[in-house]
Amino acid sequence: MRPTVAGAGVPHPLVFLGVFAESATHGRSIDGEVVIETRALVKRFGEREALRGVSFDAHRGELLAVIGPNGAGKTTLLSILAGIRPPDAGTVSRPPGEIGWIPQQAAFYRRLTVTENLRLFAHLEKVPDTDATVEEMLDQTGLADRRNDQVGTLSGGNQQRINIAIGLLARPRVLLLDEPSAGLDPRQRERLWEFVLGLAVGGTTVIFSTHNIAEAERYGQRLLVLADGEALFDGTSAELHAAVRESGARDFEQAFVAFLRDRGH
Repeated sequence: MRPTVAGAGVPHPLVFLGVFAESATHGRSIDGEVVIETRALVKRFGEREALRGVSFDAHRGELLAVIGPNGAGKTTLLSILAGIRPPDAGTVSRPPGEIGWIPQQAAFYRRLTVTENLRLFAHLEKVPDTDATVEEMLDQTGLADRRNDQVGTLSGGNQQRINIAIGLLARPRVLLLDEPSAGLDPRQRERLWEFVLGLAVGGTTVIFSTHNIAEAERYGQRLLVLADGEALFDGTSAELHAAVRESGARDFEQAFVAFLRDRGH
């Protein structure tokens, strides 16, 4: 069962992405209620330190992108925030139970229909009004017309929407997404982010990991850069770009690679 309980509601997300992305990310203030606070998180797997003293805050309605090379500790960090794994040292302060955890691997039953999956997980979450909640999720994900389709027959983008809908059944205040757009084509990614941005505008805090640096720059109001378990940077994409020692025109991905190189990674 996913670690979620009742939290804030969300609006319908069907909006034009180009205008909405600007207002939902770089155009919005992130000064507000702190909903997650971590201090000096450490996680070890044998002799390897996956996280080494990671600290950051996340605010209500914020989109926080966690980026870094393979093995940086991104998934480990999200799993600790979700309560899936305990840290070996350090502290996490978060809304009790109000976390929606969406792992990279889909967590649903491919032979069941969309509605059957949502009803099953709603029962597991002990959602008070299962029928109303399932209908709400079908509406918000735009999958009402696919309600009777077997999940295994749907596109990757629609399957990811179901995965997110399951994580939202209990209306969590915080949504954690591990590589949410991995394997999706450009149109599927666009529709996915329309939905996620709508959640943030409605007050849901969204923390997502990604290897897609352009995606992090476009949708992350703030970036948390991890490398070898350390937090190297916490700020905006413009601030990271400005922190690169080398001068000259470069795109954000080049700036990110240069930033890591400057710091020995």
